[in-house]
Amino acid sequence: MKKCYRLPGRALQRRARGVLADGGVLAYATESCFGLGCDPANARALRRVIRLKGRPNHKGMILLAADIGQLAPFIAPLSAADKAKLADYWPGPYTFLLPASRRVLPLLRGRHRKIAVRVTAHGEAAALCRALGTALVSTSANPAGKKAERSARGCRQTFGERLLALPGRIGKRRKPSTIIDFETGRVLR
Repeated sequence: MKKCYRLPGRALQRRARGVLADGGVLAYATESCFGLGCDPANARALRRVIRLKGRPNHKGMILLAADIGQLAPFIAPLSAADKAKLADYWPGPYTFLLPASRRVLPLLRGRHRKIAVRVTAHGEAAALCRALGTALVSTSANPAGKKAERSARGCRQTFGERLLALPGRIGKRRKPSTIIDFETGRVLR
């Protein structure tokens, strides 16, 4: 029997869609901590995440999705063999560096030609991406150099009204996702 994940109520889902449409930022539960997310195709939203974190523009950000189809607009086309190889890891706690689509905003990929992407196994995060109909930026919910927040309440205390913190439970992982360069197989984190 497939496990059903509880999403925020319809009113909160509508509010989250509105926040994304307005270039705002969400805080939501992921595998190991709360993440800051936004519309990955909205430059204003990406700048807001960068400001909230106090991180440099050149670092780039991770995209989290419910399925590989949500990542398609952000990555270069993949061969059937590459998709099959990724299917061995996804959904799961593996973030891969893949060649970025030409349409990807520089703020999203940073100074890199590749983009970091993950199909999540965290049920609530995947359900959120499905409900919103898009992949989301996923960077830990913390100012750079500080410990990542592990609750919606902690996100509200740290960031105040500058984002919409959605209720949710983080997964059981203690460490962030493993980052692998898909082309070389090199593990970066």
